[in-house]
Amino acid sequence: METTKENSSEVAPVAKTQTKQNNKEQKSNKTQDKPRGKTVPQKKKPPVSGNGWTNDTKKSFEINERIQKDRLNPHNKLDLKTNAGVKITPLGGLGEIGGNMMVIETDKSAIIIDVGMSFPDDSMHGVDILIPDFTYLRQIRSKIAGICITHAHEDHIGAMPYFFKEIQVPIYGSPLPLEMIGAKFDEHKMKHHRSYFRAVQKRKPIKIGDFEVEWMHITHSIIDCSALAITSAAGTIIHTGDFKIDHTPIDGYPTDFHRFAYYGEKGVLALLSDSTNSHGTGFTKTEKTVGPTFDRIFKEASKNRIIMSTFSSNLHRVAQAIDRGIAQGRKICVIGRSMEKNIDVAIDMGYLKYNKADFIDAHEVNKYPDNQVLIVTTGSQGEPMSALFRMSIHEHRHIKIKPDDQIILSAKAIPGNEGSVSAIINQLLKAGARVAYQNYDNIHVSGHASQEEQKLIIRLAKPKFFLPVHGEYNHVVKHAQTGVDCGVLERNIHILSDGEQVEITPKYMKKVKTVKTGKTYIDNQRNRKIADDVVLDRQTMANEGFVMIVAQVSIAERKVASPARVTSYGLVDVKSEKYFAKEIEDMLDHHLAHVKEGILENTKALEEDLRKTVRKHCIRKYRKYPMIVPTIIAQ
Repeated sequence: METTKENSSEVAPVAKTQTKQNNKEQKSNKTQDKPRGKTVPQKKKPPVSGNGWTNDTKKSFEINERIQKDRLNPHNKLDLKTNAGVKITPLGGLGEIGGNMMVIETDKSAIIIDVGMSFPDDSMHGVDILIPDFTYLRQIRSKIAGICITHAHEDHIGAMPYFFKEIQVPIYGSPLPLEMIGAKFDEHKMKHHRSYFRAVQKRKPIKIGDFEVEWMHITHSIIDCSALAITSAAGTIIHTGDFKIDHTPIDGYPTDFHRFAYYGEKGVLALLSDSTNSHGTGFTKTEKTVGPTFDRIFKEASKNRIIMSTFSSNLHRVAQAIDRGIAQGRKICVIGRSMEKNIDVAIDMGYLKYNKADFIDAHEVNKYPDNQVLIVTTGSQGEPMSALFRMSIHEHRHIKIKPDDQIILSAKAIPGNEGSVSAIINQLLKAGARVAYQNYDNIHVSGHASQEEQKLIIRLAKPKFFLPVHGEYNHVVKHAQTGVDCGVLERNIHILSDGEQVEITPKYMKKVKTVKTGKTYIDNQRNRKIADDVVLDRQTMANEGFVMIVAQVSIAERKVASPARVTSYGLVDVKSEKYFAKEIEDMLDHHLAHVKEGILENTKALEEDLRKTVRKHCIRKYRKYPMIVPTIIAQ
């Protein structure tokens, strides 16, 4: 990356000369009718009036022009004499949706921002979740002073149990994210690690290693989200976390603009801001716009059972549905492990205020008339193991979709899940249910900032350096352009990638090195890692096929002692199976007759040599690279 430096001569030294200029201006005002010399010194930049006003309107224009430029110039507020710097290393969340994890460090200490997971694609057979590669964190283990959590979404906390199985450090965050992490620790039989929790007070900086970190409230699609103001000797870095600007949030707590403005006036070294919805123009709609849509659907289905599905973490969306269900006299049934856990935590902590008498268990649903039941469940993304999917195919233990049920899918398909969502809608319709999805306006709103909200944060923070984070490459590039439009110098913006480490000081930003990064595969059913070669083998078998050869071989006679057993899967059809087996048997005879003496005496070497020969045949004839497993029994 190109190193960017600012010459001190480019910086307007307002802070250092302000008092001297005011004194000169006051003196000039007193003596303006009695000049002491014959010449009046020329001033390129008019001094700021100590009175706050002047009779000379042209001079006032020039003064105000300079004030406007100075207030937008971040160089004035940074300590350009310091040699202190910080290094920023994303380990996940760049070039992808999810898996967010970042390290910010000095020479002596480091903090981690979020430890999130992501979801596998269709080629990762048997893999439930992906977590970041912790190799770099193992290398700097002694420097890590703590983990700072922005909010409780899975892509920001989902990998915490796996990280804590290796490294234990204090976890700082607001109450809801910590409780969500605690629930994960409980599932992994790590309840004792709750002793590392440090519940923070927002608006109060906390000393963590070489840093002072302040949690600033910000709105998103989950309760109790925070942006971070991270101050070190080099200056202040603001990390927005995931956010949107909702002026009318369900809980009544809008984004804390005052703290962003406070740090913006004080001076921000760098801004790291959420890019996920950077192609969205204008403003993201408020969560409250979903309410009237729910009103309409609930009214139309007043005589029917209603089943609402959304992201289990979107508690404000869930709350809007529950409020309308209670208003209609319905009992609320929550189904789905993650949904049940999140709602229980939110009620116990006081984020949601409901009487538990309004809730019933799944086995009690059939005791009530349809118009007295609201089911809140998981499965809005069409996950095959989700509660809604099992209901739709009549495999759920207690609930089955029946004609005239009103289904509400209050979520947008995550990129890559469109096929799954379409499949579950088809399944629900076949069962006779009515499905409210994209045929209703405002049935779902995004939790991420559109361009105008991104501009607002940039303008409030007024950073010298800007690093867009979170999202695919095209999202980050678009956000970078928005930064340029908001006055950040193009040379002071950098497009990060996972594993890329940059150093930032008040004078420059430069790439330092690239650290090892990547993904670790997790089988969530057993809470264990899956080795990379296992996943590669599964991909090979799924895409290329499988060939198994078992043969008894006479070493002395260099031939097969009895007919070889050849079995293939996914390579040739059933009709061609015998012909293919005969091909391999003939090939084995020829191979034994011509193999080198040293290889013939080593069974493992013989198997490997046979594998190569059969692979070449399959590539040449079938244009496939199947997995080949030969077993030679030597006599």
